[in-house]
Amino acid sequence: MVTATGVAAAAAVPAVLVPKEAPAQQPSAVQPTTYLFFNAEEVAFVEAAVARLIPADDQWPGALEAGVPNFIDKELNGAWGAGERLYRNGPWQPGTPSQGYQLPFTPAELFRTALRAINKALATAGTPFARMSAEQQDAYLHSLEAGGQDLGGVPSDVFFDHLWQATVEGFLSDPVYGGNRDMTAWRMIGFPGAYASYYELVDQHGIRIDRAPTSLAEDTQGHTHVNPGIPARLR
Repeated sequence: MVTATGVAAAAAVPAVLVPKEAPAQQPSAVQPTTYLFFNAEEVAFVEAAVARLIPADDQWPGALEAGVPNFIDKELNGAWGAGERLYRNGPWQPGTPSQGYQLPFTPAELFRTALRAINKALATAGTPFARMSAEQQDAYLHSLEAGGQDLGGVPSDVFFDHLWQATVEGFLSDPVYGGNRDMTAWRMIGFPGAYASYYELVDQHGIRIDRAPTSLAEDTQGHTHVNPGIPARLR
């Protein structure tokens, strides 16, 4: 279990969804996260990487501030990370892009294997990812995306694809899953969230929806509670 702060340590509606105007983003410390899957070295890479994949700007927080590393950590520590719904019996042979994922690794094994190889190589080079400049970090992520690197048996482009997909999901998913803190992404794009009913709007078209988003995990006082049973764990 690792606790770190910062880099180191819907329903379809026949209406026009209008994003809220965002106040100027105020500098603030990233909220501490208790990591259940990632170790300290992995945390340093993942936090720095998602901060470059979806960076904060002068109006809105980015993936790091929205708790995306927490989302990825909890997913990897649960049934998805264990490959609960993956076919695991081989044969393990290279496939075509249309055949999808063809590796023997579970998502948890893929992240652990690739991150171990990345951190080892960068430590040998003397420049851990988290200590690179933003430009250097972007260049390194592009090199992973381009492929051609073997990360302990994981092709670098396959790892990048998993990291990018998890980052987007964590940024845009319901906060009940541990990311999208304060429904930041939903406020940014004007998505109203998980309202139980749009009955009063079914016969209205082209209207403006101007209401704060709501989460599946939100109580009557507007507080969001992350469900400790999500993600489920294999027994």
